[in-house]
Amino acid sequence: MLWYHIVFLALIQGLTEFLPISSSAHLILPAQIFSWPDQGLAFDVAVHVGTLIAVVSYFAKDILAVSRGWLGSLGKGQSSEDSRLGWWIILGTLPAVLIGLAFENFIESNLRSIEVIAYTTIGFGILLWVSDRFFPERLEQKDLSIKSVLFIGVAQALALIPGTSRSGITMTAARFMGFSRSTAARFSFLLSIPLILAAGTLKLCELLTSEIPVDWTAIVAGVVLSAVSAYLCIYLFLKWLNQIGFLPFMIYRLALGFALLWLVYMGQ
Repeated sequence: MLWYHIVFLALIQGLTEFLPISSSAHLILPAQIFSWPDQGLAFDVAVHVGTLIAVVSYFAKDILAVSRGWLGSLGKGQSSEDSRLGWWIILGTLPAVLIGLAFENFIESNLRSIEVIAYTTIGFGILLWVSDRFFPERLEQKDLSIKSVLFIGVAQALALIPGTSRSGITMTAARFMGFSRSTAARFSFLLSIPLILAAGTLKLCELLTSEIPVDWTAIVAGVVLSAVSAYLCIYLFLKWLNQIGFLPFMIYRLALGFALLWLVYMGQ
């Protein structure tokens, strides 16, 4: 990759991983639209590490409290809001893991086209806005239950389809259940940690067992740029979410989706 490929893709990963606009779509599209070279497995590992560093750094105090609470519930049987949140994160992660293991090859082979990305970008963008516009904000983190967490977890599994957006679909599901914007976003970000860690670990294992040469300059740049941009993105998104809502993201998704459809059908 050229230097501007590295900068662009690292920033895109960092900025889109946690916004409800789909990071996978934005990483797939440059190669397909501009005929850029594939960024490669090593760079995928780097940007996953970068976004993981960002979300863990931002929520470090929360993660520590949840970890202590969860371990306390195991060792001493103590139940608290933090321990329950730990169990909810585990429960909410399971559907995506199980469905991913079952359908990963099918999705990789059949659902990574620009046309699919266009339709999922539009469709799930509209659902995001509907959930925020027509469903009240009456529930907070303490109101999470097995039913609501499983609903959010199953929704998260849909993000395996490019263009859906993991953060977008989990926030959509949470808002449909009546959770506030801030609770929906916070739980979505915490729920992302196991999956980003798992995806990064799998890619790292693939990299270690391959003979692909590693461009360490690209790796370091990818980690740093994706980490910094992702951290800023989380901070600003949580700061402004209650003021701006999800409408701007739906508008962006509609514009992107229809632009992609135009490219698909005008190119035929």
